[in-house]
Amino acid sequence: MGLSAHTLGARFWSLIAATFLGFLGIGTVLPRLAPHVRHDLGGTDQTVGFVIGIFSLVALGSRFFSGPLADNRGRKTALFVGLSSCGLAGLAYLLPIGITAAYLGRILQGFGEACLYTGAAAWAVEIAGIERSSQALGYVSTGIWGGISVGPVVGHWLGTFELAALMQTVCAVAAVAFLSRIPETYVPSHAPRRFTIPRHQIMPGIAMGFVNVHYPVITGFLILHLANHGNSGPAAFSTYAAVILLSRFFLGGLPDRIPSGVTFYGGLVCMAVGLSILATGPETAVAIGAAAILGFGFSFPWASVATVVLRKTPANERGSAVSFLSAFYDLFVGISSFGAGALAKRHGYSSAFVMAVIGVICAAVAGRWVFFQAEDQPRPQAVSSSEGELQSEL
Repeated sequence: MGLSAHTLGARFWSLIAATFLGFLGIGTVLPRLAPHVRHDLGGTDQTVGFVIGIFSLVALGSRFFSGPLADNRGRKTALFVGLSSCGLAGLAYLLPIGITAAYLGRILQGFGEACLYTGAAAWAVEIAGIERSSQALGYVSTGIWGGISVGPVVGHWLGTFELAALMQTVCAVAAVAFLSRIPETYVPSHAPRRFTIPRHQIMPGIAMGFVNVHYPVITGFLILHLANHGNSGPAAFSTYAAVILLSRFFLGGLPDRIPSGVTFYGGLVCMAVGLSILATGPETAVAIGAAAILGFGFSFPWASVATVVLRKTPANERGSAVSFLSAFYDLFVGISSFGAGALAKRHGYSSAFVMAVIGVICAAVAGRWVFFQAEDQPRPQAVSSSEGELQSEL
């Protein structure tokens, strides 16, 4: 019996639960990491920046490993590797080797996150079926955002960095326990393949990169920008994150049911409106509303682009496709972080939000090469038995 229209089955939700636990552990450590490096380990502000930043560099490089790992060894293997690395990161933070422990933990965590997300996204699409890829990716994102959102609360409740680091390891072990009960029917292709950059994924990657230019602006400068305008930054950021979480959970399947170009460009319009309003430094109610519009818009571009790419990608290459697209996220977020900081220092916080609006406009331009005649492209035949999960779930 195939999947019904109303349920994705126990295996799918166990996978989402494992994803949530993995990112819950990552989120638990985050709010205490900078104070730990600065005060407990005696690092400078520059050291804090390096420790935080090395995660993105490692994650970017690891994308080119995690994709082939998921395709050639299996989605479950990639997930186990990712969770194991995250668990080891928690233990590495506790080693009595000073700042080196913080660097080692962040390196292991960056590698683990790359493998964890790639394996989870590729496996979720195969369990749900390619026709429900947007909905599957929406639920995976819900697990990620849920873990990242709840994690800081748990970390604050635990009280110390050491307990938070230990909690990351506990969460990883619990996630592995969830995964151990999930059967995988995907049959990896062991045929040797040279690494190549697929041309049909370059423009989708660029489009998604420009979409995410706004992210370091929001996380780094929203609270500071709104401090003199009713001090609504914390409430606005919480609203932004909450709307993303809810929209991806309840509306994540929209690109499966209507043309994905509609959801992509509709999301970009909302993002541009929200960012433009926030750039003016509005009062509390308007700022919160603008953050909600921004979060709602941001909920759709990733799934819209990924759906187009995955439907044009053979089943035994979808892990690499997810990983390759994610690499553009790491690259553009890293570059725009430096750009936003330089603009804010020279021209004020509003200029960083203007940069984010320009990023959205560039994403719209790049999207033309993603969605133009995308619906007319032939879909590849699955070259593995992974699509059999759709038939054997219930």
